[in-house]
Order: sequence, then C-alpha cells, then structure tokens
Amino acid sequence: MGKTREIKKRIKAVANIRRITKTMQMIATSKFSKAQQRALASKPYSRGIFELVTELAASARDTAHPLIRGPRGVQEGAGHLTLVLTSDRGLCGPYNGTILRTAMAHLRSLPEQGPIELVGRKGAGFFRFSRMPVARHHTQFGDTPAYEDVQRLAQDYMDRFVGGQITGVSVVYMRYISAGRQSPEVLTLLPLKAGADMTGPVDPGTQIERGAVYEFSPSVEELLDDLLPKAVKVTLCQCFSDAVVSEHVARMIAMKAATDNAGKMGKALTRQYNRARQAQITTELTEIISGAAALE
Repeated sequence: MGKTREIKKRIKAVANIRRITKTMQMIATSKFSKAQQRALASKPYSRGIFELVTELAASARDTAHPLIRGPRGVQEGAGHLTLVLTSDRGLCGPYNGTILRTAMAHLRSLPEQGPIELVGRKGAGFFRFSRMPVARHHTQFGDTPAYEDVQRLAQDYMDRFVGGQITGVSVVYMRYISAGRQSPEVLTLLPLKAGADMTGPVDPGTQIERGAVYEFSPSVEELLDDLLPKAVKVTLCQCFSDAVVSEHVARMIAMKAATDNAGKMGKALTRQYNRARQAQITTELTEIISGAAALE
C-alpha cells in the first residue's frame, strides 16, 4: 500500500510540473513572437544605414574618421572592452553557457584585455567563479531594451573610444538567424569596420553598386560625423534585439522539452502504479483464498 501511495504522489508532482512548464512554454512563445517582430522590423534599417556608411567610406578613401581609424592617442593601461549579453532568468537551455564559453575564448585571444561589462544576471555568477572582475553590470535593459538606453550606452562607448580610454569594443551575443538557428558571435563594434557583415545576410538585390563616383553635399566629413554614430547605435541595438529573441527561442525549446519529458514520465509512472496496484490486489486475493482454504 505504501508503494502505490508514493507512486501516486510522484504522478501528481509530475503533473504539476508539466502544467508549469507548459505555461512557461506558452509565455515564451508569446514573448518570442513579439520580440521577433521587433528584431526583424529593425534589420532592414540597420542593413541600409550600414551599407550607406560602407559606400560613403569607400568613396572617400582620404577621409579618416576617429570611429574608423581609432583615437590619435591611447591612455596608459587602456585595453579592449568586451560587452557580454546574457539573460536575466534561467531555464533557457544552453543559451547562457554557449555565450559565456564564446566570451571566454574571445577574452583569451585578446592581446590586451580591457574591462568586462555584463548585461543580465546569469553571467555574474560565472565571472565571479572565474575570478574575473566585471567593470560594469547593466541591469536596466530587461526583456525589452529601450532604444534610448542602448543609445546612451553606445554613446558612452564612442566617447571613451575617441578619448583613448579604450582601444576597441566587442559585443558577445547570440545572433538570431531563424527560429531554428541561432549562433553565438563576437561583433567588433569599435573601431567600426566598413564592409563588415554586422546585420546578417544581405539580399543581393539590395546591395549598392560599388565603384560609383559621387559628389557630396554636405561634405564627406559632415556626413560621416552624422552617419557613423548612428551606425554604431543601430548596430548595438540590433545586437540587443537578436539576444532577446534568441533567449526566448531557447526558453521555448527548453520548456517544450521539459513538458514532453514530464508527459513521458507521467505515463511511465502510471504504468508502474498500475503494475504495483495489480500486484497488491493479487496478493490480497491470494491471502483471502489461503485463509478461506485454511478454515475448511
């Protein structure tokens, strides 16, 4: 009797877990749909402004902007800054582990490691365990990072880069390619590399013809002063959007797997309960028949 009661409690616990994971899967699916719309809506603009900057920089080869060539003087002790985008919550499968492994490989490859900045709570424990100090931990972004917050962060990086406080900025994040494919990547945000693929695959029909000769009005310097900061801000914002979408995809897949496993475990426990109950009934019948036979 005790064994069947214990199995029944486990069946009830597994059913409760399955309801929770199913609910979390539905929530993640809803958030993924909204985040995907935002990320995909901003990609054409990100790609367009970066193609425009690339064409402009290629047409004006004698113009060297500080965001492209770097600062004229670098302060002593300045290094390459690394921004790591992790999630605030767990239960998203290998999402955070993959990003952190990519970040560690990138940090080991740097000739001069600079400050490490972190977004999300899940990466804090990892860097603390690795005994790697985090210069700044950004907690203001959440599931829906506002463009104004990302813009302020990008402007801070540009000011520090032009001022020679840092030699460059890299962003380690999960790039969203499709619902079935996400890739951990290290993007060099500063110095801005004209011609680099920073926003994903480009449709050949949308590419700008190279080698054309232009007359600029206003001047190339004025255009670059306006477009390059925008390209940096938009690129960083796209990184945040991709990271949020990829997190929701990972959580959706993880919760679906957990729900399926809970369903399978529930069926296995039900079979085990039925067998135990059948054995118990058989034992009771055997005892009754044996007692009746003894009375005869």
